[in-house]
Amino acid sequence: MLHEEFPNSEQPQENPDLSAPAPSDMSTSATPVFLQNRLDLSHIQQGVQALRAEVQQVIVGQHEALDLMIAAVFSGGHVLLEGVPGIAKTLLAKLLSQAMQLQFSRIQFTPDLMPSDVLGTTVFNLKESEFFFNRGPIFANIILIDEINRAPAKTQAALFEVMEEYQVTVDGSTHPMDFPFFVIATQNPIEQEGTYKLPEAQLDRFLVKIKMEYPRLEEEQAILRRFSNDFGIRRKANVKAVFGAADIRRCQELTEQVFISDALLDYIAAIVHHTRHSSDLFLGASPRASLAILKMAKALAAIYGRDFVTPDDVQYVAFPVLNHRIILTPEREMEGYETRDVIREIVQKIEVPR
Repeated sequence: MLHEEFPNSEQPQENPDLSAPAPSDMSTSATPVFLQNRLDLSHIQQGVQALRAEVQQVIVGQHEALDLMIAAVFSGGHVLLEGVPGIAKTLLAKLLSQAMQLQFSRIQFTPDLMPSDVLGTTVFNLKESEFFFNRGPIFANIILIDEINRAPAKTQAALFEVMEEYQVTVDGSTHPMDFPFFVIATQNPIEQEGTYKLPEAQLDRFLVKIKMEYPRLEEEQAILRRFSNDFGIRRKANVKAVFGAADIRRCQELTEQVFISDALLDYIAAIVHHTRHSSDLFLGASPRASLAILKMAKALAAIYGRDFVTPDDVQYVAFPVLNHRIILTPEREMEGYETRDVIREIVQKIEVPR
């Protein structure tokens, strides 16, 4: 059934060229250690290869962002995409949803957006003489929130419950979300006019924050060649749905079973603990960050064909998991420090389990 669902799964998938050094064990080529897996991860690997193949019909590069987004889906978490305009944040999110056979909804956040515009509202039916709940656009499987930092605090707060508890409460009635429920939000870090800073409580509800960078020169050359005769990006219509809700549930169940040693659990706890006692940070990470590193490390290991987590997996996901959960001290900000520098120093400071 998998080979029928994923027609591209037998094509060899090259190891993505990531902007950060990839973990040494992250190779998609067959190695003896993969043959010793106690878990059959073929479902995950075939699904990931199929998703990559569909999305990369349009997107050039951005391998790291795509893999982290897929890992977040397998971890059951939400993604915040940050980057300057024009680097395909919205397009990447839409294509990933298009490659999944799920209900998709897009919400454009604006300064005048009200909570009811997102969640829905109670309406009186004159014919039936009773109230009924009219669901808002948040009721879908994959929700793309474009420019999330353009909505005011009242609308931002409307997302707190649904992103954490997967339910909406309106007029005393609770409305659960269907499985899966996955939020992809985008924001522009440069433009400040007409934007609102996301509160820390909401940022903490995103499993990862992925910072998308400009393409390399050869990637931009490939973009120009690919779309030189396709101004309207008509090839988007070629992206087919190869993944469904049942596939996501199975991948999440397999991801949970990936083995992680007690030494690595202690390693994750030490990294997060150090963020709370660093002189460079005004705010450290919460236990939710520890769990996020655990989930993402397991998902990344499964994506690359291993049923066990390595220290490289933990180090690799540390930045996307922590970068939006910590706040630099004013002194470090004035000195030009970035959260990446502090996270790197903390990771290098802690002894790696052997």
